[in-house]
Amino acid sequence: MKKRALVSVSDKTGIVEFCKRLIACDFEIISTGGTAKALKDAGLPVIGISELTGFPECLDGRVKTLHPIVHAGLLAMRSNPEHMEQLEKLNINTIDVVAVNLYPFKATISKPGVSFADAVENIDIGGPTMIRAAAKNYQDVAVVVDPKDYERVLSELEAGEITLDTKKYLQYKVFAHTAVYDSMISNYLAEQLGIRYPDSITFAYEKA
Repeated sequence: MKKRALVSVSDKTGIVEFCKRLIACDFEIISTGGTAKALKDAGLPVIGISELTGFPECLDGRVKTLHPIVHAGLLAMRSNPEHMEQLEKLNINTIDVVAVNLYPFKATISKPGVSFADAVENIDIGGPTMIRAAAKNYQDVAVVVDPKDYERVLSELEAGEITLDTKKYLQYKVFAHTAVYDSMISNYLAEQLGIRYPDSITFAYEKA
């Protein structure tokens, strides 16, 4: 199967160079929306997500990557012959690298006068689903949520393959990322409801 990377980022720092070097490592790039446009504008070949799934992006972009072709490609265990036979029967390719970061919820709710509707619209659904799926299948999929990790992934790929230690580190980064993301959302919603003492509460801190 052709090596494939799925790229969909809100923070586009370094993404063009990342994809250029993936292409040099013989990867095809699958992308969505604004990320696909940025890559195409840079002259890179891109497979649009609708081209991959055969289904149009819909509901103002709320549904793009929530599709069995995407998630089977992420979750199929390469060491499981039954998984690979099913992919072949369904004509689904694996996805080997995922670069995704989430809708900027924190930046949205920090804006003066932001409406509740705007805040809710910036709760990412497809992104967390993809990165959690990829991280669950960490031994086969390298999932990058932090542009600071692009170089580590690329240097290992260019040397041969991404190590299992790096894949486990990237798996950890995913669940740390989604934990912070979900805590921001739940705390914001509690605040909107005036709940001062919820039954459970989580806080996210950044190392200084």
